[in-house]
Amino acid sequence: MAPLPGAELVRGPVQLYRYLLRCCRRLPAGAVRQHYRHAVRQSFKVHADEDDPERIQQIIKRAIEDADWVMNK
Repeated sequence: MAPLPGAELVRGPVQLYRYLLRCCRRLPAGAVRQHYRHAVRQSFKVHADEDDPERIQQIIKRAIEDADWVMNK
């Protein structure tokens, strides 16, 4: 399955954060949704001080791939 709509527009960390939270809205309500919202927030905080543009792009690519996997699961 192709990435969710909007994945191709993600260029920076804030756009990624918003994209991932929108993905969480498509999950079933309850514990699953809260778990992934919490995981998104924690990951954003952990990588907030990242300043290497190449590493940021790697993180973005991996996060989109992981989100696609979760949404297709």
